[in-house]
Amino acid sequence: MRRRVLTLAAAVVAGALALAGCAASAPTPTASTPAVNPTPTPTPTPTPDPIDALSLEQQVGQLFMVGTTADGADAAAMAAVTDRHVGNIFLRGRSQATPAAVAAVVQQFTSLVGPATMAGTRMWVATDQEGGEVQVLQGPGFSQIPYGIRQADLPDDQLRAAAGTWGSELAAAGVDMNLAPVADIVTSADVRFDNPPIGAFGRQYGYDAATVGAKAGAFAAGMRDAGVMPTFKHFPGLGHVTANTDTTANVVDTTVVRGGPDITVYTGLTSAGPSVVMVSSATYQNLDPAAPAMFSPVVVGDILRGDVGFDGVVMTDDISGAVAVRAVPPADRAVRAIDAGVDLLLLSADASPLPAMYDAVLARAQQDAGFAQKVEAAAARILAAKSAHP
Repeated sequence: MRRRVLTLAAAVVAGALALAGCAASAPTPTASTPAVNPTPTPTPTPTPDPIDALSLEQQVGQLFMVGTTADGADAAAMAAVTDRHVGNIFLRGRSQATPAAVAAVVQQFTSLVGPATMAGTRMWVATDQEGGEVQVLQGPGFSQIPYGIRQADLPDDQLRAAAGTWGSELAAAGVDMNLAPVADIVTSADVRFDNPPIGAFGRQYGYDAATVGAKAGAFAAGMRDAGVMPTFKHFPGLGHVTANTDTTANVVDTTVVRGGPDITVYTGLTSAGPSVVMVSSATYQNLDPAAPAMFSPVVVGDILRGDVGFDGVVMTDDISGAVAVRAVPPADRAVRAIDAGVDLLLLSADASPLPAMYDAVLARAQQDAGFAQKVEAAAARILAAKSAHP
């Protein structure tokens, strides 16, 4: 009997164990998945604005281009760079030097570029290499460039190729800006000699906007091909005046009108590629009879910036020796041009007025916040042009 009880008990225990084995298993705990934090997008580093590297004094210096003889570094021009931060030079005269000899003169100026003078920004080195009567560099290694009216005899592609050669000669001499081509439309072949500054010297490409636009455009394209910045001149046109602003006061144009071909030719020329536009020192009766073009907000701002749509560097014709501006005190010439919206002031004939002009612009900028903004905007356009067309 006892044995039976033990056997029964064993069976009960075995059954209980079996039932326990059939019960639902407890879930196996799993490790929790850690939260993934997205990688933060890095904040872009703002590109430094080149103008921020220049002091006000250095900004003012960028607004001037002073002349030196092509055969040697003038002391006054050298002092303009070292003492007043001037950022651009012009080679004047008529030189028989080789490109290497001219480059040696240029190097005397470019070696002055540094943190103290112009914050290391590039110096523009310009000259007048139009052709014909207006060609500064004429020595061995420089082509004898034809008059503008003879350049116009070439097909556009051949003129561009020729200008590319002339530009390469400039580049070999260290010149990176040419104050050419002429974009003036002379009234007609019959009266060309009645137009002393342009027609009488054969500087014109023609007598209508289509011809001038095509030929001046081809010349400018060739310069760009060689790495040389072209300059279209003399806005809004010197092709109809009967006196030369270099030698005569109170030169007044009575022909050019707003929206006319003398002005609209610049739209196509300036939209084709980087360029500078030079504004004349004549007065334009039908545009702004109250002031010479380079001192006129109407001509510079409303017409060249507005109607033409040009947003590049605007420069004056010579304001150092031209008779057309002689009655205006040097300090006032500089301040009035900047106030009108001009960016770059050309002292090609004589560097001696530079101290008075520079000091006047600086003093006005220090006293007048609105004028200081114009100085900064002008310097910024010059730096942008230098950077965009090395």
